[in-house]
Amino acid sequence: MKHARDFRVVALGGGVGASQVMTGLREYTRHQTGVIAVTDSGRSTGVVRSALNVPAPGDLRNALVTLSEADPVLKDLFQHRLAGTRLDQFNGVAFGNLFLAALAQMTGSFEHAVLEMNRILKPSANVLPVTLSNTHLCAELVDGSVRYEEVSVRGTEKPAIRRVYLRDDGVEAYGPVVEALREADLITIGPGSLFTTVIACLIVPGIREAIAEARANGATTVYVCNTTTQPGQTDGFTLSDHVAEVVGYLGTGNLDYTLVNTGVPAAHVVDRHRREGLNLMTLSAAELRRINDLGVEVVATSLIETGTEARALWNKVDTVRHDPARVGAELSSLMAVIADARVAERSGEQTTVVPGAPNVTTATGQSFA
Repeated sequence: MKHARDFRVVALGGGVGASQVMTGLREYTRHQTGVIAVTDSGRSTGVVRSALNVPAPGDLRNALVTLSEADPVLKDLFQHRLAGTRLDQFNGVAFGNLFLAALAQMTGSFEHAVLEMNRILKPSANVLPVTLSNTHLCAELVDGSVRYEEVSVRGTEKPAIRRVYLRDDGVEAYGPVVEALREADLITIGPGSLFTTVIACLIVPGIREAIAEARANGATTVYVCNTTTQPGQTDGFTLSDHVAEVVGYLGTGNLDYTLVNTGVPAAHVVDRHRREGLNLMTLSAAELRRINDLGVEVVATSLIETGTEARALWNKVDTVRHDPARVGAELSSLMAVIADARVAERSGEQTTVVPGAPNVTTATGQSFA
């Protein structure tokens, strides 16, 4: 497999999904920028937001630590959750969230706090908030009712989400994020919670326009699709439903590819997730056609981790995660194929960017016509 190297990457998403992508691409390029959602309002992040009036610090903290090349003790410190019988609402709060909020108070701005966190933790990518605005995510549901703030938007046992939007007027994308997008060779979107992380980034004014401008300059956009549905957000969704939502918010013609997992975990893992409301999504010939009809090409292979043990996560549900190495290898290979296709095009040769398109062959040899 041929791999491209030293291309400029911008990864949009949350503290886990975008970090997985950037971790996988570290082997191929050091030119990476992570653009992280800041509208989370639950758990540890929600407590710090409410008490100290800052944009959501949790996903930023997690991305910075995941990509950090600093001392392991320092990394563990920022992930450490306070525990004590007299901490009240701060029991379980991640120290890194408090540190980032304290830095914002000390330096006078959330922007300076994030820059200092990048300096202290030395991540392999430049990790930035999608916006500096302390705004909240809202959702209109299919029954016409509205949910305010992210923790309610992702709540279970409610009607399906019709659309999401930001609470406040005047929100704008962070300037360095717009600059990074305009200069990118590859823009990845996801994986992560579809509405509360992925689309929460895309709806920030200025992001969609910067991505369109980047594509006009030759950038490639890839949606790294989730492996399972998520209770409260994508119950009953298929792969093509996920892609359709991203295309809807990004704009028709602005998404080039979707990276789709075809790997299947052990049966007991699938059953465990199903009991928690997370259903593994599969790629069929019909699904492939639906995605192609959206103007998006499919790159399909096994992308999941091989581990089967359930992870104990703080106030979160475990899911089938992507393997960063596999994701990085597929993306760098895709960039190499695109580069070769452009060279061939300039020389007058005819070529296909993805071998076999619009048919997709998985790593197991299964073909979708």
